[in-house]
Amino acid sequence: MKYDVIIIGGGPSGLMASIAAGEKGANVLLVDKGEKLGRKLAISGGGRCNVTNRLSIDEIIKHIPGNGRFLYSAFSEFNNEDIINFFEKLGVELKEEDHGRMFPVNNSAQSVVDALLERMNSLKITIYKNSPVAEVLYENDKTAGVLLKDGQTFKAGSVVVAVGGKSVPQTGSTGDGYAWAKKAGHTITELFPTEVPVTSNEPFIKDKSLQGLALRDVALSVLNVKGKPLITHRMDMLFTHFGISGPAVLRCSQFVVKELKKANSQTVTMKIDALPDANKEEVFQDVIKLLKEDPKKAVKNSLKGLLPERYLHFLLEKSGIDLQEQSGHLAHEKVRRFAELCKDFQFTVTGTHSIEKAFVTGGGVSVKEIHPKEMGSKLMPGLYFCGEILDIHGYTGGYNITSALVTGRLAGMNAALYAKGHS
Repeated sequence: MKYDVIIIGGGPSGLMASIAAGEKGANVLLVDKGEKLGRKLAISGGGRCNVTNRLSIDEIIKHIPGNGRFLYSAFSEFNNEDIINFFEKLGVELKEEDHGRMFPVNNSAQSVVDALLERMNSLKITIYKNSPVAEVLYENDKTAGVLLKDGQTFKAGSVVVAVGGKSVPQTGSTGDGYAWAKKAGHTITELFPTEVPVTSNEPFIKDKSLQGLALRDVALSVLNVKGKPLITHRMDMLFTHFGISGPAVLRCSQFVVKELKKANSQTVTMKIDALPDANKEEVFQDVIKLLKEDPKKAVKNSLKGLLPERYLHFLLEKSGIDLQEQSGHLAHEKVRRFAELCKDFQFTVTGTHSIEKAFVTGGGVSVKEIHPKEMGSKLMPGLYFCGEILDIHGYTGGYNITSALVTGRLAGMNAALYAKGHS
């Protein structure tokens, strides 16, 4: 059986690619190795599906530290506002939440998946589920079709590889596509976990003294070997039994991975500024003022509310201060040490959880070998890539899904135009 376009992968980029190709009048086959399409979409955003982000294009690119600039050309063709219009036309009403994140009004990720599947149905796209692909076929230096693991061969004018990276393998992304890209001559840049919890062997992690404690709106930094911040993210974080997690940590994680490699070291230093709106001197003066209010009160009671209680007690002990000591008796150098720790508590981390446990894969098919407006291979005519298999990765908050939907749209559209022009 011959198709114009074959799309491998039923995640966000693959579903979008199939619709874009179908809308160009192509005869489309979508193959996926799983039982359910859109599995990653259905669990994204805690089951609510953060479909895109409404920030400006420049801001979105800033939130995609892994080759985000490559997407400028793609955004000139199809952007986040186009994604919003696309879903609203399919009957999925969206609402804006903090930091520009866009969710369906009904808070149901499944409704997003259902709308995409209905649109595919109306375009008469053929779907093969439980159909793992063995390889992409290339003949006479161009793309020719796919061979399934059950031995079936399907010919096509173009093939779109939309199989994801290696993260969240339970949704089907197990890195199958890298071999097919290599066979076509593509470079796969080194794969690494991003948006992933960070591990630490610090005594306070091992003894679980801070386990389960959340710090709100703190500035978390990854430091280089010279002690200078490589990156700082101001968000919430959480202490766990293995290290640290939470939004600020996920965003810092890829910088931990890179610095470990660059410094060729077993550990990297991170620091927490728990009071980012004041400088060290201001924190010192504020603490002195609180202590003077009732000199007979125990220190831990005078400073109650300055920080979450467990973190307050932890830093006081680190400063050599007895929690029960009377506020009026505290030596200034100890207060200064405590103020410094509020602003600059440093600890070492050993790495991150594995790529399989990460939300996003860093690395992938080199974007230098991809046409930025078409998502077509520069090396193999008729071969297109979209979504997480590309070496593009962003922070959580709708940025990766935006990249997947935009690259999927362009890959599907241009794969259809190519196949119809060469049939």
